[in-house]
Amino acid sequence: MAYSAPTDSFRFDEFRAAVEGKRVLITGAGKDGGIGQAFALSTGLNGADSVGVHFHRSYEDGFDLIAQLREEGVHAFPVQADVTNLRDLWAIRSYVIDQMGGLPPNLVICNSGLTESGYNLGRTLRQVEGESTSLRRARVRQHFIDNLEQSRLVLNTKVDGFLASTHLWAGEAVFAGEPAQIVYVSSRQAVDPGPAVPGYALSNWAVLQLPKVLKVNLGRSADLVSCFTLLLPFVRTGMTNEYAGNERVFGRWQPRMLEPCEMAEAFMALLARPTEETDGSMYELMVGTTGDADEPEPAGPAAVELVWHRLALNLDEQPVDWSAAEPLRFA
Repeated sequence: MAYSAPTDSFRFDEFRAAVEGKRVLITGAGKDGGIGQAFALSTGLNGADSVGVHFHRSYEDGFDLIAQLREEGVHAFPVQADVTNLRDLWAIRSYVIDQMGGLPPNLVICNSGLTESGYNLGRTLRQVEGESTSLRRARVRQHFIDNLEQSRLVLNTKVDGFLASTHLWAGEAVFAGEPAQIVYVSSRQAVDPGPAVPGYALSNWAVLQLPKVLKVNLGRSADLVSCFTLLLPFVRTGMTNEYAGNERVFGRWQPRMLEPCEMAEAFMALLARPTEETDGSMYELMVGTTGDADEPEPAGPAAVELVWHRLALNLDEQPVDWSAAEPLRFA
């Protein structure tokens, strides 16, 4: 059991209005030092009425987080479920609503604490000198299965889990006539995929479509549920910490990895914006250097500057010349 977060670093009085009085549910919030934990702390410590901390397997860390939030006077409660298991997900419905005073959550943060340990898509293992053909075949087969099991878990959680959570809680908001906001946590790898995490990159791309798909399906109720997507850069967590010193991994985007509290403050600043401004948008968090390059670096982590960019994926359709010249016609 562990809780290692710097609690006071998640108090953002300037952005308190963003979550004050909200009923918050965060998926994938159990892991200590994770992004979900950062969301739970930044909402709970800044005035949320209640905070549902969801986890599947990370229950020890999850209960420690809940204990810390309760010590701070926050009404926090555990939500254990496999979001890819539809019966499991449905089973938490009444419990969550009951914990929130008879109303569904009006801020749902769809986060996942999963990634891949890494493999190169379309490339197989190198042959080992002296290895027999049959042994190599068995080794490559096992490697193939293990890799795609990782991808399948990430895809199931990010795609199936986010879709099911959206269907459940948007439906409850419409039924209750209660405005709600859904935040989807994606990654910059959705639009700039790095090597060795193909399932992660694909699943995060799929997440980008959820706000648009939801709005189309809500029809006349579309104004009741607002939503936006976050494309986050590398944030130091238990999964990424091993790459914190590897500029080949995180250096493509940023001078250093962000701490969870830094990401959380940027998130709170965005969440504080009017919903009519953020609704349906995709926001990419950009990390740059700040200060005079000639000045000596401050002690501790290098100073960085965080700026949100609104991302637009513009569809460009062009007729194919040979097909337009001779179209197929049917009676």
